[in-house]
Amino acid sequence: MLVSKYPSEVISAEQKVPGIFMVSLKSLGRPYRFKPGQFLHLALDAYDPSGPWPESRCFSIQTCCSDELLTITYAVKGAFTQRMAAEITPGHQVWLKLPFGDIFDQGHDQANCVFIAGGTGITPFLSLFTDSSFAEYRMPHLYLGVRSPEFHLYAGEIKRAQAINPSFGVDVVVESASGILKISDIFQQSAPDSTFFISGPPVMIKNFRNYLIDQGVAGDKVRTDDWE
Repeated sequence: MLVSKYPSEVISAEQKVPGIFMVSLKSLGRPYRFKPGQFLHLALDAYDPSGPWPESRCFSIQTCCSDELLTITYAVKGAFTQRMAAEITPGHQVWLKLPFGDIFDQGHDQANCVFIAGGTGITPFLSLFTDSSFAEYRMPHLYLGVRSPEFHLYAGEIKRAQAINPSFGVDVVVESASGILKISDIFQQSAPDSTFFISGPPVMIKNFRNYLIDQGVAGDKVRTDDWE
């Protein structure tokens, strides 16, 4: 799928919890084209086709490809995302370049897939969970770790996913009540032939991947969303 540039209008921009924003965008030209699990580059400054692509940042696409609006969630961490928090308001225009990434497009067994997400790391998974193709997965399971109850922003998408695939199991671990996700517990609860998808903070991704490999899980059975 070719990478394309899309002038886009901000339809909504909401701070869900302190420092975490959810933004929905509409293409001002042709419809967005992407696959589940892919990501985009977002530029705040206008793009001139005769010049280089402006400064941008990467964000996972959390909506499925059949939705009219494209949604991202971002955390304010540096100068660029501080600009986003100040400038991205309904009616504002930005530029998107997409799609990038192939986490679900590499070929994998659709039985016993285990999805492990830390916080906003769930967003690339949501674009699969809410896509009609998710019905083809057999006994998928999500382990989602969130800091506190108000940081679980994705109950609506998870409910939609369970309607698409009734065999979808979900465990939400709230750190303030139960502690952090434990990869040892997840591994023990998973089928021996599981494929593990991991997305979240870089340290979590590294530690969880290393643990699974140390337990004898084949490298092609551990897929990570670590393009950052």
